[in-house]
Amino acid sequence: TWSDSYIKQIDGGRAIQLILDQNSGCGFASKRKYLFGHISMKIKLISGDSAGTVTAFYMNSDTNTIRDELDFEFLGNRTGQPYTVQTNIYTHGKGDREQRVNLWFDPAADFHTYTIMWNHHHIVFYVDEVPIRVYKNNEAINILYPKLQPMGVYSTLWEADDWATRGGLEKIDWSKAPFLAYYKDFDIEGCAVPGPKSCASNPRNWWEGTAYQALNAKEARRYRWVRLNHMIYDYCTDKSRYPVPPRECLAGI
Repeated sequence: TWSDSYIKQIDGGRAIQLILDQNSGCGFASKRKYLFGHISMKIKLISGDSAGTVTAFYMNSDTNTIRDELDFEFLGNRTGQPYTVQTNIYTHGKGDREQRVNLWFDPAADFHTYTIMWNHHHIVFYVDEVPIRVYKNNEAINILYPKLQPMGVYSTLWEADDWATRGGLEKIDWSKAPFLAYYKDFDIEGCAVPGPKSCASNPRNWWEGTAYQALNAKEARRYRWVRLNHMIYDYCTDKSRYPVPPRECLAGI
């Protein structure tokens, strides 16, 4: 079940606390959907033993079988192990594009900023302005790209101990409940729908500007650093799932 009483306003309404226990998880969503833009949230994750929990921050078109979705999923850990963030991208109902990165800091000790940049050229997932995932628009070679369906912004806290921590080997310890995650400083600059028919044609949409159509040199260095030192799983190199790599992997990430 999803209980609205499990969401608490704190800090005078400037932040919220999500609660998970054996009775319920919870979540919240934006009132509007957006077509392209820049969304960010400051999140402080569950401290201590959080194995089996998932704290999520994502965009979703809410269109069932043909949904588009851009996911941050923070996979809980046993105390002392690194926190893993899983990203995934659904285009026209097709997902299974997971990548996992071990965070290089303790995301439960303080708030950190998680950002999705989505424009006509690429989708970039950022952690504190460090890019951890890039998905390019390769429509020119007939690879699907999310551009037609507006997406709402969602955050949820739920139990997934059948897969979240070490593939489901580490189960949730309900004696540690309630599990608490914190959110603040939600920011979105995007084309709210209903809105302009063509978001790209509006020069005020800074996220479509030249500076945001590819990673700059500093971002590219940081991106390489993350992939070399902190990436622990990439669907593109999982030969057991994909004996032939998916076409977007061969097209260059």
